[in-house]
Amino acid sequence: MPRKSRRAKATLPLAATHLRIAIYTRRSTDEENQPFTIEAQDTKLDAYTTSQDGWSIIAKFSDDASGASLDRPGLQRALAAARAGKFDVLLVYRVDRFSRRISDLVMLLDELDQAGVVFRSATEPFDTSTAAGRMLVQMLGVFAEFEREMIIDRVINGMERKAAKGEWTVGVAPIGYAVNPATKHLQIIGDEAPTIETLFDLYTVRRKGSRGVAAELNQRGLLRRGGRRWSYKTVIDALTNPAYIGSVAFRDILAEDAHPPITDRATFALAQEILTERGEHPAKSAGAATDYHLTGKIRCPRCGQAYLGTSATGKLKKRYRYYTCFTRNRYGTAHCNAPRIQADVLDQTVLQTLGSFYRDRTDLIMQAVTAAHDRHRAGNAALEAELRTVKAQLTQKETVIDRYFTDYEDGKIDRSLLETRIAKLSDDLTQLRRRHDRLQIRLDNLPEPVTTDQLDTLGTDITRIITHGTDPERKQLCELLIEEIKINTEAVTATPVFRVNPGATEALNATSAPPRNLDGAQKPSSRGVRERRPLVGRLGLEPRT
Repeated sequence: MPRKSRRAKATLPLAATHLRIAIYTRRSTDEENQPFTIEAQDTKLDAYTTSQDGWSIIAKFSDDASGASLDRPGLQRALAAARAGKFDVLLVYRVDRFSRRISDLVMLLDELDQAGVVFRSATEPFDTSTAAGRMLVQMLGVFAEFEREMIIDRVINGMERKAAKGEWTVGVAPIGYAVNPATKHLQIIGDEAPTIETLFDLYTVRRKGSRGVAAELNQRGLLRRGGRRWSYKTVIDALTNPAYIGSVAFRDILAEDAHPPITDRATFALAQEILTERGEHPAKSAGAATDYHLTGKIRCPRCGQAYLGTSATGKLKKRYRYYTCFTRNRYGTAHCNAPRIQADVLDQTVLQTLGSFYRDRTDLIMQAVTAAHDRHRAGNAALEAELRTVKAQLTQKETVIDRYFTDYEDGKIDRSLLETRIAKLSDDLTQLRRRHDRLQIRLDNLPEPVTTDQLDTLGTDITRIITHGTDPERKQLCELLIEEIKINTEAVTATPVFRVNPGATEALNATSAPPRNLDGAQKPSSRGVRERRPLVGRLGLEPRT
């Protein structure tokens, strides 16, 4: 079915008696190599418009931003004015000034077409009031996107060529080195290199752990640049950085002997072996995130940081899992001495408590859900009243925009004042539309009443996952139904705060049939669970751990 424009003049020939023109300009992301400054575009578009009979510029919009994104204030103001019917033609210097992505360009052209606005370029021969013109502009958009990808490829290829020659390519030089401005190679900084030598010595000769190395470097005052302290993570980053043996790495490129080394290859190789043996090597991490069901749910009662999953390997190669305070894990017990928690014990206790709560306390859950529905119904009136207010404000702002454009066309205000006022009003409209959409979504998605049968089904699903589910499924269950775990380090207790969420059955069913390998074994599920907004307040039970 052919698309119909809301305004008939969108299909009029451009030789009409009078056409209102809006121009759009954008600074090139490669401006120093291309003559497409906003001023240059503006001058050329003014001259082009003057040469066309019956054309007059009534608005100008510009952006200093990438053409790969639609999040540009000037572009959004132009589209708002187009929807308001304030001009007939949107004129650009080149198509790539409008957008460098063909998918975005097609969407923008469709929006202009629906507004009854013709899109034109001053340097490219097309007319979007015709089918042939629309086809040509899309072809030009393909070339604009191709040019953008070519720029990216050229930058990456240039960095790969630099790396192959041993030149430093990315970011600030690592501690111990500086970039020689003449050769672009790394050169040793005399007062920083000894810190790196000490770091490798502490780890490979004295066999301190990464946290012990960080603590000793900090204690000796051998800090990082800017007086920043060492942590176990920055120690591991240094131990695995090939720059310290004279190599430069970028993507698949490794240039050896590119600059003077700070440590020898044997010491570096030994460090990698120790890292792997201790389970600290980044490429061979100790465990996946799904090993820890309660990651992100626990806060340290002493320093306020989150607890995270950690592990340690014993002398008999047995792996021990813990939840450890972030501060203690990174900076040591001198900064936070909150105790570690055995992950196996806490995970099992919390899951058992969760299952028994949803299985045995459906009466309490139903009371809480019913009370929550009553609160939602009572809150509807306030949401509807606010929505009416927002609609009235939208209408008022659009009326003001119409008035400003009318005053400009009648010569009552100049263009600079028009642009200033329209910019502010367009920003206000954007905020109001977002608030309108949020309110409408909340009113359209109020929860349905819950039945006892649904709660029974939810309890059965929870028990099934706890008893027979995979680790990823149990972690997803915790993400969906556990708000937080409150830790009391003095009494050594943990209090889980549950989300009472009767709508969880649908989400839990998304994990009920994980894919299987060819031999019939279950694969760990990689799908996430969509978390629904909790319907009631927090309820806590307190198992001792």
